[in-house]
Amino acid sequence: MSTRSRVVLLSAVAAAAALTLSACGSGGTSGGGGNTNFVTGNNGIDTAPQGKRTAAPDLSGKTIDGKTLDVADYKGKVVVINVWGSWCGPCRAEAQYFSKVSKDYAGKGVQFVGINTRDTSNTPAVAFEKEHGITYPSLYDPTGKLMLRFNKGTLNPQLVPSTLILDREGKIAARALEALSEENLLKMLKPVLAEK
Repeated sequence: MSTRSRVVLLSAVAAAAALTLSACGSGGTSGGGGNTNFVTGNNGIDTAPQGKRTAAPDLSGKTIDGKTLDVADYKGKVVVINVWGSWCGPCRAEAQYFSKVSKDYAGKGVQFVGINTRDTSNTPAVAFEKEHGITYPSLYDPTGKLMLRFNKGTLNPQLVPSTLILDREGKIAARALEALSEENLLKMLKPVLAEK
């Protein structure tokens, strides 16, 4: 093999690896054809208009600190769901923004909920939340079962991190499949919060 061929091959391998590493990993997979009723916006944020949204599946279970939580109990509030893992670099990068915005919007009809996935024990998850000042609850989903409850072709979480915004009726209004800045998190949250 010539030196030039090796360089081309190594460049292709490096490019594929970079694409693979740009997100921490995939959870469920989305597919299926037909009209999905959602629009891919800029900054990787997908939205669904009011009246064309899919209800979130049952998201209930034990939290990382052993309590019981059911996201359906927050109906009437806008719910921000962040899928994360303590092992995920982009999750660490966005945690500060989720901590800040969750505190800024406490008492304003917004509830944040984390879904911790692929941590083999809850110890690193609890340490992650403490380190990043996360005060809202996180469901403990080490095998990704909660992510698989979302129907294919809907605004489902496919990667870690993923963020969903549920409207006051518990329907999925927006989704991002990447780490979010404070600005992009607010771009997702504010329009849904403004809905009547």
